[in-house]
Parts: sequence; C-alpha cells; structure tokens
Amino acid sequence: MVQKIKGLSIMGGAIGNGFTDAPMGHVRGEGERFGNYTRYAEFNIYCDPEAARSIFSNPKLAAKTTLITLDLTHQVLANLEVQQLLAGDPLAPRSTPYCLNLRQLFHQILVFFAHTYRDVFGLSKGPPLHDPLAVATLLDGLSEVIGFDDRGGERWHVNVVTDGLHSDLDSERGEVGRTVITKAEEGGVRIPRGVDVHRFWELVEQCMQRAEQAISP
Repeated sequence: MVQKIKGLSIMGGAIGNGFTDAPMGHVRGEGERFGNYTRYAEFNIYCDPEAARSIFSNPKLAAKTTLITLDLTHQVLANLEVQQLLAGDPLAPRSTPYCLNLRQLFHQILVFFAHTYRDVFGLSKGPPLHDPLAVATLLDGLSEVIGFDDRGGERWHVNVVTDGLHSDLDSERGEVGRTVITKAEEGGVRIPRGVDVHRFWELVEQCMQRAEQAISP
C-alpha cells in the first residue's frame, strides 16, 4: 500500500518549545501551552495517538508525509481584514442567492471560531485556519506556489506519546497525544515552519470565486 502513495498531508500535532514564533495561546489557570486540546496535545493526534505513531514510525511513509502542525496554522490567523475580504461586498451583484449565502456561511464560521479562540485561548487577532493548509500542500511545486518554508529541506523523526489515558484529569492523562520531534539525517517527516500567509489568503479568495462560478447558472 505504501508504495502506491505519492504523498500524505496531515493536519495535526503541536511541537511548541519555540519551533516557530506562532502565538499558541493560553488557557486561564494553565498558563502557556502549545496543544489545543490538552496542554501538550493537538486534538487530531490526541484522538488516536497509536494510529498517528504507526504512520510516523513507518520510514517509507514518513518520508512521503508533510505534517501541518499548530505551530504553522497559528501563523495563519483570519483577522478582521481577512474576514472582510472573504465576506465580499454584500452590495455587489450576485448571479444567484447561493453565491451570497456561500460567503455568508464561510464568514459566519470564521466569526464563530474568532470568538472561541478569543474567549478560550486568548487569541484576539483572529482564529487560525487548520485543514485548508494541509490541502494547500498539494500545490507545492505548481505555479500557484504558496511558499511553505521547511528551511531548505528539514526532515524530522516524529514520536507520539501514547502513555496516559483519555481523561479529564491531568494526573491520568499525562502527555498522551504529544508530538515529539528529533532531527532526521535522512528520510523523515516534513514539518514546514512558515508559509506565505498573504499568498495563502489570496488563494482562499480565488477558491471562493471559483465556487461562486460553479454554482452560477
């Protein structure tokens, strides 16, 4: 099966410890953190750490994998300017009401998460965008390059902590789901540290325009 896979892009994990300068947020009573579900773990990896470990521990599959962590997604914040861009001009002529509804829905989702990230994690500039960044890696090497920065080809061994329980108690949960990295001399997972944020939002807006065209009569 692995030999049939050209590439694998995963949104998940959080490195922390200064891997990037992204604002990771904090929760009242906990202080600084880099996970978004626990202090140490990102939600997707936390849900099934054994499955995640099985991917990263397979050297052939790891070498084909790009991991988009919170350390990157938290650099791509949908601030007020971005929200207004994607909402579009409500007075602009639309070929169908579905076009306007599409942008309204997307805008409402961003606003909802903006409030959540502000109230829960103290991120007031806007919510980060996660999964679309993992999809955007498909454009690597094409003319619409977004500029993922892996520092000239850095690769990493990724270990996922599986010790601990899925529990509300820190004493039982420990660091389960945490992603721990070490530098790989060869092979290893690609974990970009940066991206051309402006270009990324331009691409999202282009996708919105194409979606509008697709639902127009």
